[in-house]
Amino acid sequence: MAKRSALPAAHEAPSASRTLIERAYEQLRDDIVEGQLAPGEKLRVEHLKARYGVSAGTLREAITRLASDALVIAEGQRGFHVAPIAAADLQDLTRLRIHIEIDALRQSMRAGGAAWREHLHTAYAELSQLEQPLRPGHAKHWELLNIAFHEALLSGHDSPWTVRLLRTLSRQSERYRRYAIRLPDSRRDVHAEHREIYESAIEGNELRAALALEAHIRGTAELVTRALDDGEKAAATNGDSQKP
Repeated sequence: MAKRSALPAAHEAPSASRTLIERAYEQLRDDIVEGQLAPGEKLRVEHLKARYGVSAGTLREAITRLASDALVIAEGQRGFHVAPIAAADLQDLTRLRIHIEIDALRQSMRAGGAAWREHLHTAYAELSQLEQPLRPGHAKHWELLNIAFHEALLSGHDSPWTVRLLRTLSRQSERYRRYAIRLPDSRRDVHAEHREIYESAIEGNELRAALALEAHIRGTAELVTRALDDGEKAAATNGDSQKP
């Protein structure tokens, strides 16, 4: 593994310690989401503290936070592993997103006025500029603009709990979105999907907007599920071919 840029040494000051933990957490999370730390990989604190330039205690604090985020699994005395990428987990996240997000979109379209439409237009324009086409190395920036667009769609509906729940689901889904982006030859036009959602919402076509959003959310789940299934079939085939 390539060594990360060293972080400053920890001091006794609580604020400095918290800053180190936050930075280690963000770097670890980025590496998990981007696949630099592979699904199922054991997180060896003694090895990783050199990579991230922090103490073992700071690293354990960051890993514990990632366990709370369900990106890391704690296995008692066996330590920590990166959570697996699993079709069942993604399907569960997808069902919840569809259930909550589509209802929130309908409410947003009914309650949103001129300010909501302007906010949505701005978010869509910024996202469109980046993803026509999405250039290599811009996945993290795209993710931020993608989240902003989806939140803008729902911003006409004043429900803080809905926003909190959807942000949690979105963060949990991010690793699968990044996985889908890395898949070769997906033949998926995400920009066209965003355009259909945007145009339907702006025009006030509630049914069309809801159907377009549902298809968009399901698209990632279907793409990743197929890739995972193909990977399992290939592994099984290779295993059979190696049998005597």
